[in-house]
Amino acid sequence: MVEMDDLDPGATVEGWLSRLAAGGDIGALLGRSWDDQLARGYGHTLREIAQQPVTWAETAERVADHAAVIDSLLSDAGVTDGTGALVLTGSGSSLYAGECLALPLQHALRVPVSAVAAGQILTHPDASLPPAGRFAVVSLARSGNSPESGAVLELLLPNARAFHLILTCNGQGALATQYGARPKVRTLVLDEKTHDKSLVMTSSFTNMVLAGWGLAPRLDAAWFSGRARVVARGAASVLRRSADGLARVARRGFSSAVYLGSGCRLGAARESSLKMLEMSDGRVSTLADTYLGLRHGPMSAVREDTVVVAYLSSNPVVRAYELDLLRELDRKKLGASRVVVGASVPSDLATRAEDLVVDVTAAGALSDPEIVLVDVVVGQILAFFRCLGAGLRPDSPSAGGVINRVVERFAIHARP
Repeated sequence: MVEMDDLDPGATVEGWLSRLAAGGDIGALLGRSWDDQLARGYGHTLREIAQQPVTWAETAERVADHAAVIDSLLSDAGVTDGTGALVLTGSGSSLYAGECLALPLQHALRVPVSAVAAGQILTHPDASLPPAGRFAVVSLARSGNSPESGAVLELLLPNARAFHLILTCNGQGALATQYGARPKVRTLVLDEKTHDKSLVMTSSFTNMVLAGWGLAPRLDAAWFSGRARVVARGAASVLRRSADGLARVARRGFSSAVYLGSGCRLGAARESSLKMLEMSDGRVSTLADTYLGLRHGPMSAVREDTVVVAYLSSNPVVRAYELDLLRELDRKKLGASRVVVGASVPSDLATRAEDLVVDVTAAGALSDPEIVLVDVVVGQILAFFRCLGAGLRPDSPSAGGVINRVVERFAIHARP
């Protein structure tokens, strides 16, 4: 018999959402009519958070279908033979998706891999790009309509050393329609359901990260899909078993949150931090840092009302450094509560009634590059319920229109 938090290969989004609607805080919200969810301003965001485990399996299959496209890009850019480099670029959440991927891909490909903000390439291209040799540029974009996205391609297309992959959730966006057919440009468009309608990026983020795994040396398609399903089970378990606990943490009305991650999981921490900042309309101040970096000044941001969200590494040496830092916070009595995400979490990391452990051990052995997807789902749920608790609308939390789903157009200044 399939357990409620298991996902069989044939699971559908609607079927999975029906399971989630059976109980708990998420279930109560999903149980309302679709019109009522939209009227209350959370329908799109909640659906896009909840659907992620199902969409990951679909994305894994789509990436496997594009293996030849990816292989040709990496070959042309010199990545396959070890002479080239890889640049992952995007803005905001799309950049953080690149940060989740850069270190694991560099380890797998054995070539330099960097995550560079699209805006930095526009302002400082010579200092931001590989100084010599061929390189592949992967443009990560939910909509493909932000000003920087097209401007970076326009800037780099004349560069004979650069080869391009557009990885987007929107086949109708400017990146896909205006640049997809250009020479030296390949395109990988994910399923339309990953093109989030909410202001904040959720399923688009995690699916782009998962798709980015396909840039690693070619793996067996069945193995790739199998790993996606293992991670999906971990996220499904979070949605079924930990969402109520995250909702309780969010309802305490904290005004400060600090997110900690090491290596590739710093990208997850930065994305989670942004989700909280966006969905609280700036009412919750946020900070993301590494465990070792927190000691060098940023620890002053851990106040008496701060929630510390700790993404705990699966690597024993890395985890040893992380445990030292968390126990130091305990000695100094810093932070109001703690959310710890990881496998086999030590019991002394969550000793207060306000603390919460999200343990993913039951999903199966997950590496840090894989568990970043679960990290981000935790961050999304926490931000979602903090948004509701503040009386805001998750689908459009920026009450004053300070931020928008797609960044407003601005002048792109010509370079000599």
